[in-house]
Amino acid sequence: MTVIEGVHEDHDATFREVGGNRVVANYGRPERVHRAVRQVVGVIEMGYGVVAITGEDRVDFVDNAVSNRVPTTDGEGVYTLLLDPQGHVETELYVYNAGERLLLFVPPARARPLIEDWREKTFIQDVTITDATDDLAVFGIHGPQATEKVASVLNHAASPSEHLSFVRGSMVDAGVTVIRGDGLVGEDGYEVVCSVDVASDVFDTLENRGLNAAPFGYDTWDALTLEAGTPLFDTEIEGRIPNAVGLGNGVDFEKGCFVGQEVVSRIQNRGRPPGRLVGLTCEAVPDGGAAVFAGDAAVGEITRALASPTREEPIAFAAVDYNLPDDPLSVRVDGEEAVAERAELPFVEGSDESARLPRCPA
Repeated sequence: MTVIEGVHEDHDATFREVGGNRVVANYGRPERVHRAVRQVVGVIEMGYGVVAITGEDRVDFVDNAVSNRVPTTDGEGVYTLLLDPQGHVETELYVYNAGERLLLFVPPARARPLIEDWREKTFIQDVTITDATDDLAVFGIHGPQATEKVASVLNHAASPSEHLSFVRGSMVDAGVTVIRGDGLVGEDGYEVVCSVDVASDVFDTLENRGLNAAPFGYDTWDALTLEAGTPLFDTEIEGRIPNAVGLGNGVDFEKGCFVGQEVVSRIQNRGRPPGRLVGLTCEAVPDGGAAVFAGDAAVGEITRALASPTREEPIAFAAVDYNLPDDPLSVRVDGEEAVAERAELPFVEGSDESARLPRCPA
C-alpha cells in the first residue's frame, strides 16, 4: 500500500491495484498530466517490494541466483532477473549495492515469496534476508527537466550521472538516496528513496520546491512506458523467456551459474528466440490478450494497448511469432477485426531511451 495515502487523497487521487499493491491510478485529467511529464517533469510514488540483504556472503549469494552480475561497489546498481529452469522469468529485480547491505526492488507481489524461498537456501552462508517494504518510500522523478528538478532540491550531493548509480544527500532536513533511472518512460529519470517517517515531506519537496513537478499515477505510468517501448513485468515479462522480450539488459549471457542460464544462452547463440515483442498502431484499442492475425493466421496476442496521448492514436505491444509473415496484420476488437500496422520502437522519442527497449531482430 502507498505510504502517503492521506497525501494522495488530499490531491483527489483515485487508486488501483498493481501486483496486489494499492497505488495511485490518477489525480484526474491524466492526459493533461501526461503532457506535463513529457514536456517538463512529474513525480510518482512507486509501488515496489523492497528486500534488504546483509551479511558477509550477501553479494555472492545473490549473484549466484540472478541473471546479471551483482555490483560489488557501493553506489552501483543493476537490473536483473530470476529465471526458472526452462528460462522463463519468475521475477525482475533492481539490485543496489548500499555498502553494508544490498537493497532489492522487486514487483510488490514477489517480495514475500522471494524472501521465503531464499531463506530456505542460505544453508551455511552468512546472509540475513529481511522485508524492508514498509520501511522505505520510493518516488520517481521523470521528464526532460528531471535533472534540473533534482538539482533544485538535492543538498550535499550532485545528481548521479550513470544509469542505476546513486548518491546520498538530503532534501530540506530529510536524508535521501537519489538513483539515476534507466529511462523507462523515455525521459530523464531518477528515484528518490527515503524512510517512511519523512515520506510526506519529501513528496511535498519534490512536488512544490524548486522546479515544480506534476504528480501522476500508474495510469500515466502505463501510457508513458508503452510510448517509450518499455516492457513491464506484469504484462510483457513475467513467464516469458527474456530473449523473446528483447531484455538484453537483464542478462549477462557470459556469466553462467544461474538457473535457466543454459536455455537463454543457447537461444542467444542460435539467434532465434521463441517469439518476439513488437509495436503496433491500431484502428481501435484492443484488450490485453486480443488475438493478432497475419492474413487469416493467428500469430500472437496483444499484451498491452492504449490510446497514446502523445501520438493521439491507439498503440500496442504484441507478443508474436518470431517469423512474422509479411501479410497485413489485424487485431480483434469487440469481436471485429481492426487493421494494425507494425511500428518502430519507441513509439515516442524523448530525452532518454529505455534500457528495456526490445532488441529482438526485426
